[in-house]
Amino acid sequence: MRKYVEAIPGRPLPHGILNACTDVRTVGDVHELLGVEWLALGCCPVEVWRDPCLDDESPGDESPGEPAQKTFCRPETEHAEPITVYAGAECSTLGWSYAEARAHAEASLELGEQQAVEAGFWSTRLAMTATDLTPPEGPLSIAQGVAVLEGCLAESYGGVGVLHVPAGAAALLGCCNLAREDPASGNLRTLAGNCVIIGAGYSAMNTGPGNIPADPGTAWLYITGPVVVRRGPAQTVPGRPGASVNTRTNDRRVLVERTYVVATTCTVCAVQIQVCS
Repeated sequence: MRKYVEAIPGRPLPHGILNACTDVRTVGDVHELLGVEWLALGCCPVEVWRDPCLDDESPGDESPGEPAQKTFCRPETEHAEPITVYAGAECSTLGWSYAEARAHAEASLELGEQQAVEAGFWSTRLAMTATDLTPPEGPLSIAQGVAVLEGCLAESYGGVGVLHVPAGAAALLGCCNLAREDPASGNLRTLAGNCVIIGAGYSAMNTGPGNIPADPGTAWLYITGPVVVRRGPAQTVPGRPGASVNTRTNDRRVLVERTYVVATTCTVCAVQIQVCS
């Protein structure tokens, strides 16, 4: 007869979306969990002005046409939609109390919610809004792919952004010293200074723009501006023991769920890379 022991504990990957690369905010206002919108900051270019009077070819006192004008940029309204993740536990009431079922569901959510949030963000935001930079010749090496993505971010945003990498391609970052761990924060950064998220949920999805599955032997990388994650409290359903029991089957069901709103700004670019030759 086997002895019953506690479950084997686990922990989420250390460089996932709920770690140092993102600004994770626990919010109490339920309205923020229905979705948020804001005026984009940093997406408008800062232009270089040269006074035409200083130009060697400046006309004299007479102007042949309209004077040079400075340009103005109208900020765009951006938005982010909610992602609700959950973990459910089911077992016979003969072997499980409500408290045990609830504790199991809560532990399952704590371990797996990062992966679920990554999968939700990838499929609803990254893959749905990205500009595909893969050349017509086909997938690039990971070093070439990172270079292309960082160039895209630098040209359109200019600030520190986030490189999104499936866990299945993470080991390739070491082949060319593409990312290093920052001793101060513990997060990964590229040589250009962008933060790196290595996602289990990204690896589970691994789709390109339009959520088209990656070809065998390839993976998709994305780059974005900064990422802000809003999350609400974990909610247990049902909230009392009696309602968790199905009297027809004598089974108990308890689930725990949490709503997230994951937001990024300005730029989403994608590129397909080779993960094996």
